[in-house]
Amino acid sequence: MREINVRSELDSLGDLRARRHGGTSFRRTNAKSMPSNTTKRCIDAVLAGGALVVLAPMIVMVVAILLVTQGRPIFHSHRRVGRNGVLFPCLKFRTMVKNGDEVLARHLDANPSLRAEWNATRKLKDDPRVTQFGKLLRKNSVDEIPQLLNVIRGEMSLVGPRPIVTGEAELYGAHFADYIRVRPGLTGLWQVSGRSDTSYDTRVALDVRYVAEQSLWGDIVIMAKTIPAVLSSRGSY
Repeated sequence: MREINVRSELDSLGDLRARRHGGTSFRRTNAKSMPSNTTKRCIDAVLAGGALVVLAPMIVMVVAILLVTQGRPIFHSHRRVGRNGVLFPCLKFRTMVKNGDEVLARHLDANPSLRAEWNATRKLKDDPRVTQFGKLLRKNSVDEIPQLLNVIRGEMSLVGPRPIVTGEAELYGAHFADYIRVRPGLTGLWQVSGRSDTSYDTRVALDVRYVAEQSLWGDIVIMAKTIPAVLSSRGSY
C-alpha cells in the first residue's frame, strides 16, 4: 500500500476550503479518555472475528445468491483513505453492475440536475448502477459485512469515521488532518445520526467530533445505536 503525502494534500486544499469548515480543527482528544491503540485493536479483532462466525450462514447465503444472479466477482474492492493517509482496499459485497462507471457517466450526462446531488454527497438516491438484489443488501447494510475482514487486518476499526475516497479529502478542508488520525470505522456517529439523510458538512462535523471525543464507552454507545439504525434502514441508499 502506498501513502498519501498528508502535508501536500492539506496544502493543496487552500485557505478557501479551510475556511469552509471553520479554518481550524476541532479541539484535540483528551489523552486520558482516548482508548489506547492496542486496546482498541484487540477489541476490534475479537468482536469482528466473533461476528464473522455468527454471520457465517448469512454470508454463505448471500454469496450463493450473488453467484446465481450476477456471477463473479462477488466482492467489490475500492481504494479508501485510512489512518495516516494509507490507502487500503475497502471490501463490500458487489451491489452494482460490472460497468458501473460507464452507467453512472451516461446517467449524469443525461440528467444534469443529478450532477449537483452527486457532487455534493457522492451518492444518488436512485443510483442506476445498483442491482435489485444490491438495493436489498444496501438497505440493511449487509453489503458492508466483508469489511469485518478489513477490521481484522487492522485497516479499519469497528467504530470510526466512514472511509472516504481520495477525491473526498478536499471536502474535509483543514479537518482532513483530523480524519486520518484514526482508522475509519464500520460504523460511527454519521451512521447513527441519519447517514445519507445528512449533509456532507454535517458528516464532516460528526467525523471530527468523534476523533476529538473518542472513548471506549463512546464506541460502545455507537455500536449499540447501530443496531436500531440498521434495522430502521434510515438514510440507507
